[in-house]
Amino acid sequence: MKRLVLRGKNTSYDSQNSTYKTEDCAFSKLRERYKKWTGNSFDEKDLISFGLANERGYLTNAGALLADESPIRCSRLFCTRWNGLNKSGGTVDAFDDAEYEGSIISLIENGEAFIKRSCKVMWRKTANSREEMPEFVERSYHEALINALAHRDYLVNGSEVHIDIYDDRLEIYSPGGMPDGSLIQERDPLTVPSTRRNPVLADVLNRLGYMERKGSGFGKIISGYEFQINYSSNKRPSFRSDRHQFTVVMPNLNYDVPRNVPQNGTQDGTQDKITL
Repeated sequence: MKRLVLRGKNTSYDSQNSTYKTEDCAFSKLRERYKKWTGNSFDEKDLISFGLANERGYLTNAGALLADESPIRCSRLFCTRWNGLNKSGGTVDAFDDAEYEGSIISLIENGEAFIKRSCKVMWRKTANSREEMPEFVERSYHEALINALAHRDYLVNGSEVHIDIYDDRLEIYSPGGMPDGSLIQERDPLTVPSTRRNPVLADVLNRLGYMERKGSGFGKIISGYEFQINYSSNKRPSFRSDRHQFTVVMPNLNYDVPRNVPQNGTQDGTQDKITL
């Protein structure tokens, strides 16, 4: 019923006014990112011009999603590093897990940090340098995570964006299917036109340098893999959806790849380095 009402009004969930007052919320993460990306300070009047608040001092739903302590409870991120190829790994089901809430900017940062600390990067020596071979491509999972948070259906209560890392793949799940009701697995992802379920949120994330509004997300996810050393046709990212969910599946580029016994190649940083 809520979706029908929004469609009838030719509007979106994120542009609707909320019951949360601007004066009760902080936007330090938004201000910090805006300053870093544009070099300009974020003023209170920008909340109105960006569609994050109205002139009566109330946030829109997009503004509530970007507040430091987001009051929208379903805006959370669940992350799990599973043991094995499914969610029943045996004696130990999961190696690590975390739950995050707050501003969408915080969810992006925390989600990427979780993936980095859960994955390894192999490298091999060349004549003049070395080549790194990550399990998952940062550009690809960065794009997939932002799309999941920006385009999810926030009318679905009791569900969150999930990052599930298995031995052979990384999956990012988002509540809500394709905005037009189609099934992504029945379409060519490289020709899908840009459709934004949450246009206000997408516009702000574009201003912050997180995403573009040209419908190039699927292409970035796929092309990020195609330039990797261990890439092959069976390592191509895939997408699946139905009425209720959208999932991006990114294969582990180093899974089942022949290699020598790893040496102690761990270096400083968030990811382990394994020498070939």
